[in-house]
Amino acid sequence: MKGMTEIIIQEHLDPKWGECLEGVSIRYTDNLTILQVSLKDNAHLYGILNLIRDLNLQLISINSLTAEKQALPVISKP
Repeated sequence: MKGMTEIIIQEHLDPKWGECLEGVSIRYTDNLTILQVSLKDNAHLYGILNLIRDLNLQLISINSLTAEKQALPVISKP
């Protein structure tokens, strides 16, 4: 998978992890964290998925984004 991708996980991921994940935008809705990232290659995706696994977070979905969906605002955790 390459290009703009949305990864949705259960629970709120601490915003400090955004600094560790290069090029990742984090936003929150309900009890979900939505990561938007422009993936360079499969290794980049696997690195993010390994972090999600290592933090024992529940992966909800991985979606490739079209141009219309790429401009979502980033919402900070309250």
